[in-house]
Amino acid sequence: MSVLFSKARLGSMSLQNHLVMSPMTRSRALHNVPNDLMATYYRQRSTAGLIITEGTSPSPNGLGYPRIPGIFSADQVAGWKQVTRAVHEQGGRIFCQLMHTGRITHPLNLPKAARVLAPSAIAASEEMYTDQEGMQALPVPEVMNQADIDMTIEEFAEAARNAIEAGFDGIELHGANGYLLEQFFRPTTNQREDEYGGNVENRARFVLETVKACCAAIGKEKVGIRLSPYGFFNSMAPYDEMETDYRYLAEQLNDTGLVYIHLVDHSAMGAPQVPDSIKQSIREIFKGTLILSGGYDASRAEQDLAAGKADLIAVGRPFLANPDLVMRWKNDRELNEPDFDTFYTPGEKGYTDYPSLESQMVSH
Repeated sequence: MSVLFSKARLGSMSLQNHLVMSPMTRSRALHNVPNDLMATYYRQRSTAGLIITEGTSPSPNGLGYPRIPGIFSADQVAGWKQVTRAVHEQGGRIFCQLMHTGRITHPLNLPKAARVLAPSAIAASEEMYTDQEGMQALPVPEVMNQADIDMTIEEFAEAARNAIEAGFDGIELHGANGYLLEQFFRPTTNQREDEYGGNVENRARFVLETVKACCAAIGKEKVGIRLSPYGFFNSMAPYDEMETDYRYLAEQLNDTGLVYIHLVDHSAMGAPQVPDSIKQSIREIFKGTLILSGGYDASRAEQDLAAGKADLIAVGRPFLANPDLVMRWKNDRELNEPDFDTFYTPGEKGYTDYPSLESQMVSH
């Protein structure tokens, strides 16, 4: 009997299956406010056991990319209510991923008075797209002082409360992909000399204080975190102590009691492979739910679940192009191919117009 398509648990929550839709930036939130088109997109994919939304900023300072949503204003909360209602009406579950981009932003993508903040004044080497002037070099960020740190942690906690008000089942903190939480954790981007920099205990402090603040705000059973050891996205260079550092972080996260760790292996997209030893040690250390993601197909998802390597399996691009991915995988049907040119463009093309199996059968 298939494990992948059987019912699952996430803390005290029941899920339709063991398949998670990964968070994927889609840049359809005009003026950073969720809308009807986004509600349609998520509704179409609500047969996933759990949907994790695209990265959603807890602060004006965290709006790194054009047209990404926030969850810090009343309009944004109202917009997300449409989305959560659409998913829940179909029997789905949905967590909001809170993503503060830190130094990975450009002032043209930020509201007036917002600031480019990071643990240290080190610019990333990438360029970023802006709607106004195309590709732009990333700026050197402002170094966060203690007041900035305290304010940002409170912004995360308030965003978590807003997410529950908007009808989400929980939140995922984006501690991966070179964004603010990971910028504090990695020594390549954190060269502070205060209690938030230096040894791993200090570099983990901002992550753990943010986790604890969100757990206190909405309950630890509604808080997860995404991690990407060996990820090199956004100028994140690997370093010698990485495996030891992530073991330490897993131990500390386990002590907080948060509901899941979402561990990402970006090797399918060109990053170094996450060693099995890291996955196994986090599996042993962390007593909550472990979600694995990274280039999965149905067969490998089934194998890793059956072998006990993970509790849930997350996939991204297959869900992007196949709103009914669960049905397609279950019935071994051919998948739609994703259209890379429309990943981040406004409008429904390449977003809500991918055909379902049912519509394809009718047209044939």
